[in-house]
Amino acid sequence: MSIFEAFALALIQGLTEFLPVSSSAHLILPSEILGWQDQGLAFDVAVHVGTLLAVVLYFRQEVVQLFLAFVRSIFKGERSADSKLAWLIALATIPAALFGFLMKDFLEIYLRSTWVISITCIVFGLLLWWADSKATLEKDEYSTTPKSALLIGLAQALAIIPGTSRSGATMTMALYLGYTREAAARLSFLMSIPIIVMAGSYLSLELVNSGIPIMWEPISVGILVSFISAYACIHWFLKLLNRVGMKPFVFYRITLGIVLAIVSSMN
Repeated sequence: MSIFEAFALALIQGLTEFLPVSSSAHLILPSEILGWQDQGLAFDVAVHVGTLLAVVLYFRQEVVQLFLAFVRSIFKGERSADSKLAWLIALATIPAALFGFLMKDFLEIYLRSTWVISITCIVFGLLLWWADSKATLEKDEYSTTPKSALLIGLAQALAIIPGTSRSGATMTMALYLGYTREAAARLSFLMSIPIIVMAGSYLSLELVNSGIPIMWEPISVGILVSFISAYACIHWFLKLLNRVGMKPFVFYRITLGIVLAIVSSMN
């Protein structure tokens, strides 16, 4: 992998990981259009590290509060709004973890195609539009209940299907359940932390067992660029969300799905 490819792929990953537009849909384009090879395990680990650092650093105050409240609830029996939210984030993580563990190989073999990603881009984009247009926009993240946490967790599990978008699926469900756009986004970002940790840990274990030599220059570029782009993406998305809503991302997803369908039909 060249430094240019590492820069471009890390930039794509960082900009699309937390937007409701599907990072997998974007990462398939360079291989389909430019013929780039798969980035490999080591680079996957690198961009997971970069995006994880970005979301943890951006929400550092909330992460520390939730983590400390979670620990105090275990060892001291303390109950608070933060400890409740931390436990519900953990609950919402279970469906995605189970679905990923049980279905990963099947999805990689049968569903990681340009046609599937094209269809899911369009279908889940329309669902996002529907949920956003019907949203009551009343709840914040501390209004989460066990039922709503499980429903958002199930939506997050569906996002393992390529082209769905983890952030898009969780925000769609949160909007459907009555959350404000900002609360839906913040909850989605916080829920991404345990998922990225688990995915990164799994890929790291695979990398260690594979014995693949690591090329540190593209890996370093991948971590740095994915971190900077993801951090900037989170910041500006939250700034613009209430002003522009979800419709620009819906139109973008539909356009991207059509482009992928055209590209696939030409190959």
